[in-house]
Amino acid sequence: MAYWLVKSEPSAWSWNDHFKQGVAEWDGVRNHQANNNMKAMKSGDLAFFYHSVTEKSIVGILQVVKEHYPDHTDPSGKFGMVDFKALFPVKKLVSLADIKATKTLADFQLLRQTRLSVLPVPDKHWRIICRMADVET
Repeated sequence: MAYWLVKSEPSAWSWNDHFKQGVAEWDGVRNHQANNNMKAMKSGDLAFFYHSVTEKSIVGILQVVKEHYPDHTDPSGKFGMVDFKALFPVKKLVSLADIKATKTLADFQLLRQTRLSVLPVPDKHWRIICRMADVET
């Protein structure tokens, strides 16, 4: 199993939106590196749902339920999407400030490629952040 982090602006698509829907597509990604990360996702992989821009916090846990397929919102046909099932909210929000303050997360890609909307999370970082969020996966 692999771990991921996906970002969304809460005003565009929030954790609550996704949780209410249950299973929803993650569309609209127009960055080749982020798209390649989605291509690497497998059914059963887990992802942190991160509210970007205003909140800058990890707010929930998602699971990949449908692997990469063409994004119907992309007229060029170059990009794809995956479907995620909302599993549960985190018990404690993990803010970007919390992540930056944690020395063992200093090499986390979230801190190095701040604009990348879909990124892998190494196992060791997943475990650290899950402890910070007071969740078990």
